[in-house]
Amino acid sequence: MLAAWERAAGSCAGSRAAEPAPPALSSPPAADPRPRGRRGGARRSAGGAARRRGLAAAAASGGWRRAAMGTAAVHLLLLLGLLHAGPGGEGRKGWRRRGPAARERGEAAAAESFPLDFTAVEGNMDSFMAQVKSLAQSLYPCSAQALPHDLRLHLLHNASVTCNDGSPAGYYLKESKGSRRWLLFLEGGWYCFNRENCDSRYDTMRRLMSSREWPATRVGTGILSSQPEENPHWWNANMVFIPYCSSDVWSGASSKSEKNEYAFMGALIIQEVIKELVGKGLSTAKVLLLAGSSAGGTGVLLNVDRVAEQLEEMGYQGIQVRGLADSGWFLDNKQYRRTDCIDTITCAPTEAIRRGIRYWNGIVPERCKLQFKEGEEWNCFFGYKIYPTLRCPVFVVQWLFDEAQLTVDNVHLTGQPVQEGQWLYIQNLGRELRNTLKDVTASFAPACLSHEIITRNHWTDIQVKGTSLPRALHCWDRSLHESNKNGKAPLKGCPIHLIDSCPWPHCNPSCPTIRDQFTGQEMNVIQFLMHMGFDVQKMAQQQGLEPSKLLGMLSSGN
Repeated sequence: MLAAWERAAGSCAGSRAAEPAPPALSSPPAADPRPRGRRGGARRSAGGAARRRGLAAAAASGGWRRAAMGTAAVHLLLLLGLLHAGPGGEGRKGWRRRGPAARERGEAAAAESFPLDFTAVEGNMDSFMAQVKSLAQSLYPCSAQALPHDLRLHLLHNASVTCNDGSPAGYYLKESKGSRRWLLFLEGGWYCFNRENCDSRYDTMRRLMSSREWPATRVGTGILSSQPEENPHWWNANMVFIPYCSSDVWSGASSKSEKNEYAFMGALIIQEVIKELVGKGLSTAKVLLLAGSSAGGTGVLLNVDRVAEQLEEMGYQGIQVRGLADSGWFLDNKQYRRTDCIDTITCAPTEAIRRGIRYWNGIVPERCKLQFKEGEEWNCFFGYKIYPTLRCPVFVVQWLFDEAQLTVDNVHLTGQPVQEGQWLYIQNLGRELRNTLKDVTASFAPACLSHEIITRNHWTDIQVKGTSLPRALHCWDRSLHESNKNGKAPLKGCPIHLIDSCPWPHCNPSCPTIRDQFTGQEMNVIQFLMHMGFDVQKMAQQQGLEPSKLLGMLSSGN
């Protein structure tokens, strides 16, 4: 961490050099009547004295800065010392491990900064990270401007791996020198499954089918942010954002041809990105986290084992590959109101994937494929069916009342009070989703009506049972580290299986803000439920509660 700030501070040298020079300390000396030889010695003596006076003045002018930096450095080192010597002596054990075995790992391992144990400050992480940032800025005033926050676009060298329209696929990269952690994020954005709705998609959402108008840079947010207060545990990783331009849930393997108007190469794009990143530092990685949201979240489930196998085949068996699937855990349940499969929105997900996998020449993991009959590979696009076949550890993030799931189930919340049948359907959806997650080792499932979270600025605000999502991911990271090291069970007091038990949308008080679609005003949970046609008297009677007690429970999120 200190090294990163020092490197950033180095780029400020030019601004320091531009500071005005100190004023002259004396007038030019008068002509000396002594002989030339003695005059030279005197001149050297006088020059030395002037230099000493100049240095003293320079020291006086800059001393306050060094004093302030020194004090801040002491404070920062004390804070880092507190982290490194957290409960249970984990930090001290880390230092003792640096013996001959550690030295044998070579220069690449030595270049990695020591891991920080946040256990001692987990109760007040926001305050702590604010202090660290403040201290860093006082140490290096220019560092905040000098750190590169933008991810830069790289189009693939292999021009045969393309977006839907034949333009080159690519990725955005922000390197973090010295870090051996890599985060690769798969963008989401629905799909298309026949010529008609792909043509419509190209007309209305061309960015998701072509790279021709992609910007040169992107700013990472949420888990892709470089700001510690927004991204407490992954801010210093190497960040890779892979834009979604294949419309195939990251599964396709067919190129554009005379027969095929569009290319569908999602699975091949991921493979090609991995090949290129190996030459940019991925070869020395310790951990690769393949993350994604919505269709990208489903893409994680379909590709995480394949990425691990690809790296092993390339000779990089030491890289730990993990998955983080956000809002991609869909159900193949019965729609609330069945409609014909006309477009992406109205078509039942099972039928859309059935048609799509043929149109895309989609590929699924072999271990999952073997679980189903030929022609039924579409089952592997549904999280609860593919998850048991995965070898890599995967953390699942899923809203219990996912807006995209409700959309494909034809439950449209248009601002009008919902009918009783819709209300019962919504509640049952939450129960079904909760049941599919019961055997998922690492999960975070808030009872909220929303879609996607990990790249949102407010992702740190959502909690389940008092634990935030970044904290849960950190606990998962630690549990995998500890289990690999000692074969221990997940750490006590560091939960990784977090599923809300309350039965209604937005019964969790930390859910994202909901606004009235007509007035734009924020609604609390009671106002929202009333807005949806929630009958307090009837629901209280069903639960065997007094109406006032039920309202109190809703207000507190119980």
